[in-house]
Amino acid sequence: MDRVLSDYRRSGFDRGHLVASADQNDEEIQNSETFLLSNMSPQKPAFNRQIWRALESAIRALDAKEEILETYVITGPIFDFNTPIEMIGENDDHGISIPVPSHFYKCVLTEERSGKLKMWAFEMKNTSLSGDLESYIVSTSYIEQRAGIFLWDNLTGPEIETEKNQIGDMW
Repeated sequence: MDRVLSDYRRSGFDRGHLVASADQNDEEIQNSETFLLSNMSPQKPAFNRQIWRALESAIRALDAKEEILETYVITGPIFDFNTPIEMIGENDDHGISIPVPSHFYKCVLTEERSGKLKMWAFEMKNTSLSGDLESYIVSTSYIEQRAGIFLWDNLTGPEIETEKNQIGDMW
């Protein structure tokens, strides 16, 4: 394991959690699994420790609202292939390099106690960012195109399509 951790050493990148440790604190084993390298991706320190942390905290605050029954979050990297992909770990002797995502996304789905579903999506460049979280809201369908994935694909109907295609206000 130390051999893979060495890819991050002196790279200038944090081992950024995709699922935050603070979101998995029901059981010790659940929390410890957030520290597996499979849950980490190279993140610029100013990004990871500032705006990304603020977004994670805002989602926890949303989840704590009385009217919210359930909150689901999908997080991942985006590689903008119009720009060169930076790699870390290229100088190690074990032959493993880790690509650095140009952006990250978080897609949030809530179910209210009334049964209504709401969606928000965020895309943020992997760099020091300023501004409020609302400036990074995009549509869920935009993230699907950028990341090349389908989100919430088991949910269907005109209301879901409307939610996926709109850029809503922050909760």
